[in-house]
Amino acid sequence: MRSFDTDALECLAAIVEEGGFERAAVRLSITQSAVSQRLRALEAQVGTVLLVRSRPLKPTAAGRLLIKHAMQMRLLRADLETDLHELTPDSGNSREEERISIAINADSISTWVLPALGPLVSEGLPLEIITDDQDFTHEWLREGQVLGCVTTLKKALRGCKVLPLGAMQYVAVASRDYARTHCPQGLGAHNFRQIPFIAFNRKDDLQVEFVGRALGLRRVALSQRFVPSSEGQVRAALAGWGATVVPELQVRDLLAQGELVNLAPQASLPVSLYWHCWNLHSVVIDRLTAALAGAAAKALTGAPQNHIVAK
Repeated sequence: MRSFDTDALECLAAIVEEGGFERAAVRLSITQSAVSQRLRALEAQVGTVLLVRSRPLKPTAAGRLLIKHAMQMRLLRADLETDLHELTPDSGNSREEERISIAINADSISTWVLPALGPLVSEGLPLEIITDDQDFTHEWLREGQVLGCVTTLKKALRGCKVLPLGAMQYVAVASRDYARTHCPQGLGAHNFRQIPFIAFNRKDDLQVEFVGRALGLRRVALSQRFVPSSEGQVRAALAGWGATVVPELQVRDLLAQGELVNLAPQASLPVSLYWHCWNLHSVVIDRLTAALAGAAAKALTGAPQNHIVAK
């Protein structure tokens, strides 16, 4: 069985994570020429190209496998670092390139996730959070670029285990002044086409799904504006840009203060979330899972008893 140089594997991962050779060199504290040499040596050992020289750079199928292997090696080192820290608390901090990456949807980041992960970060876990739409975070895990993700996907990915977290409730809101002027009676079948909705990005279908379910419509076409930030969507709504569909947890205080108005108080859209992670015995994975499950039980609705399904 072939063994691969750890530095070369980290070099490949850094090129993809940083989006180029120059930034990878800065992160690894080596020259750009050394980055190229390590990649060429690794490609020669594997016998195939590992990167597609596109914008942005993308790993090939073989490259994705090696990046996943690099991530697993990081996890092993992080587990070792955790165990050593318990024995020798002054053993030092992890290197920056040893980062542990997970993918989490922006709405969870803006509400319940960060407080859950705070204690782990304070203890020295070199965590990197990658954000994407909740329907697409699992692609980062599928590609092997993260060790876990929070997603709407229910079925466990190959080689992974999945834990139901509960549902995040979404509501349609607008500023008090906007609602008073443009939709004083709330959201209805007669006015939803005239209301611009603020979505996260073009992959965000929550606005359309909410309006369709709330009004009992099969097909919905909305006028949309895009703000790629959960906090930005709320700020845009407060500024009178239009309506937006966001987690009730995120706007609870603003609704109570009257700064935002619930345009459809009779309706809410539950979005079930799941934590997927590699099916490996790992102290780091176990602690991440416990932290997220504990926070979800307090913040999300219908949070189930911890029941992990593996594949």
